Amino acid sequence: MNIENTKAQMRKGILEYCILSVLKNNDAYVAEILEELKAAELIVVEGTIYPLLTRLKNSGLLEYRWEESTGGPPRKYYKLTDDGKTFLSELSESWKNLQISVKTITKQN
Repeated sequence: MNIENTKAQMRKGILEYCILSVLKNNDAYVAEILEELKAAELIVVEGTIYPLLTRLKNSGLLEYRWEESTGGPPRKYYKLTDDGKTFLSELSESWKNLQISVKTITKQN
């Protein structure tokens, strides 16, 4: 079994939660989202994030607006919708419960 494949699958499994969390307090465009993920050592490439953002938008969890940029083309800023905020709150609760379960099973404190 390939450990890198398993680790990649684990990261993909929490990526939606992380992206929604990045947008919890501030609207952001893709480069800002990627910077925050990178700062947390969760490396994601643009080819991964765009389809996910589209899926979250199509699900009604995100919306976006275009803003002119002083240094290039207009930027698409993403924002949580009210449904997105509710969804994030539910994910946060599930994440807390999952952490407790995993720590119990693996005996980590």
